[in-house]
Amino acid sequence: MSKLMFTTALTGAALAAQAAGAQEVVVGMFGGSFAEAAAECHVAPFEDQSGASVITQNSNSSQFAAQVRATGGDSDFDVVYIDNSFAEQLAAEGLLQQLDMEKLSNSGDLVEGAVGADGHYVQYQWGATALAYNPEAFDEKPTSWSAVFDAANAGKVALPDISGTAGVHFLIAAARLNGGDIDNLDPGYEAIKGITDNVAAYYTQADQIISMFERGEITIAPWYPDRAAAAADAGVPVAISYPEEGAIGIKVTMVIPEGAANSEAAYTYIDNALSAEAQTCFANKMYAGPVNTTVTLDGAAAEAVPPEMYDTLYFPDPAVIAENVADWRRRWQREVTR
Repeated sequence: MSKLMFTTALTGAALAAQAAGAQEVVVGMFGGSFAEAAAECHVAPFEDQSGASVITQNSNSSQFAAQVRATGGDSDFDVVYIDNSFAEQLAAEGLLQQLDMEKLSNSGDLVEGAVGADGHYVQYQWGATALAYNPEAFDEKPTSWSAVFDAANAGKVALPDISGTAGVHFLIAAARLNGGDIDNLDPGYEAIKGITDNVAAYYTQADQIISMFERGEITIAPWYPDRAAAAADAGVPVAISYPEEGAIGIKVTMVIPEGAANSEAAYTYIDNALSAEAQTCFANKMYAGPVNTTVTLDGAAAEAVPPEMYDTLYFPDPAVIAENVADWRRRWQREVTR
């Protein structure tokens, strides 16, 4: 794999790391194609600039949170990629460093709200739960969450199970569509219960519905733009639409845990990931929404995660989700998938 050479100026921390020569930075990140893209867009430029080496450990947000808790403020990680709901929890538990924005030269170019939990995390990408649909089955692009309920009448819709993020998001979207909100999900439950007998499938893994689109078993589903765009690249008849009521936004963040051995190098790593070059690279590789406002996308990435769409997203309060999601899931199992 060739390494990208970015033009971002080296910070003092990067120069110090280069002088140290053999410094190792431990980074926890998601696996699979995500790790491959991060290796090219984040890891390689950082290693080229700093002279440090990166050791990666692949897992998911829940497991990373458990690992940070287990070390009790003496973390083995220098940087962790993690969803903002888990970052909020770890910050509340005193397990994350409060970030010094002066050490992140790209922080002034970030979208509003990218820094959260009183400065304990910085968002490096956005995603969403939006509408994935078969363009061959629609005369016009669907523009409302109501299209899911319309398609259910023909038995042509798949829904995400509430065990995953998309399921929680669709429940919130259904509530908002019908006059409720995150603090009143009753309208969402009632709307979904009204179509449950006609739902073709409740998926628990994001890629389970790919074959259903291929076989024409479904025409629409709440899904993630990055997954849908990647499937479209592979020839699956699927496209993305952002509902006019607002797709449900996802903030994916980077944190520096308390006790990190190489905090200064961690800042340099994060700063590189926030640069326009890295953000563009990652958007093109992973269809991840950029948070650096100087980024301009074209082609498939611009279709999947247009930067101008960010301000239209609805970002649910992660603290409310964390406090209530267990009860929401139990109710879903009783009333929806019973």
